Amino acid sequence: MNATANQRYTILYVDDEQANLSVFKSTFRREFNILLANNSDEAVALLKENKVDLLITDQMMPDMSGVELLKAIIKLYPEVPPSRVMLSGYTQPKDIDLAFDEYKLYKFISKPWEEADLKALIIEAIQAGHG
Repeated sequence: MNATANQRYTILYVDDEQANLSVFKSTFRREFNILLANNSDEAVALLKENKVDLLITDQMMPDMSGVELLKAIIKLYPEVPPSRVMLSGYTQPKDIDLAFDEYKLYKFISKPWEEADLKALIIEAIQAGHG
């Protein structure tokens, strides 16, 4: 799957650290439409206004965890987005298992990420969500 001018998939990336948001956008903006949110309220507002193909969220954020965000989004928008990925330096197996079991988490990726690996995962997750 190659993103083309006709078919540019939209990714919402949620992270409370501005540097992480900037690096993600600069890395992937040529191939995907990138929406950024630095808290859960911004993420929910962006989901309300945009068709999103993939949600990527950090786990450790001050207002709510990534797992709590997935729970809130499932309640508000059960079908949107179809794929969800967590990207975090924080690993709490119980929380991550809950996200997989209850909130449609597709994959968990540890920070720091490698561009080629994350790009392959993004494409795989979007394909799985549109399958």
